Amino acid sequence: MLLAICASGFANKLSAQEWAIKTNLLYDATASMNIGLETALSDKWTFDLSGNWNPFEFSENKKWKHWLVQPEFRYWTCRKFGGHFLAMHLWGGQYNVGGISGLPNFLGNDLSKLEHYRYEGWVAGAGVGYGYAWMLGKHWNLEAEIAIGYGYTRYDKFECVVCGRRLGDDKHHYFGPTKAAINLVYLF
Repeated sequence: MLLAICASGFANKLSAQEWAIKTNLLYDATASMNIGLETALSDKWTFDLSGNWNPFEFSENKKWKHWLVQPEFRYWTCRKFGGHFLAMHLWGGQYNVGGISGLPNFLGNDLSKLEHYRYEGWVAGAGVGYGYAWMLGKHWNLEAEIAIGYGYTRYDKFECVVCGRRLGDDKHHYFGPTKAAINLVYLF
């Protein structure tokens, strides 16, 4: 509902190639439900609002629970919804993760700690990106995007995934990838 309200505030008209609905196939691969809605603001500018949600607990109390919202302005170098685009986005959400093994140290973030601890917190940030949209047909596109930026998180750390006591709280500054997307897009 929030997605529709925000996007409707930027819309001039509802006609062909003015709106798009999409799903990020990379989020789908992590069992995270997601949807995006994009609307044209002018001939070269669009506004995209995407969100994802993962409410699931997996076997052996593994958790990757989260919700995330990401509003984004896009500048298309040729025409909207096709070809190259540059993007500026904000992002934020909450998470409850833990019990996941085999993760590496990534850009100074020791993800291997997720095997023995559980973290609950929130995150917010901003980034810039580049993408390209391939027109597959009159109403279908395939879109790829990569973005980098900054994130700030505050979290509580727990002893174990299910029953552990709270060990304390902390904060973390993150610089690196803030978005990776392969979107299947329907234009209307």
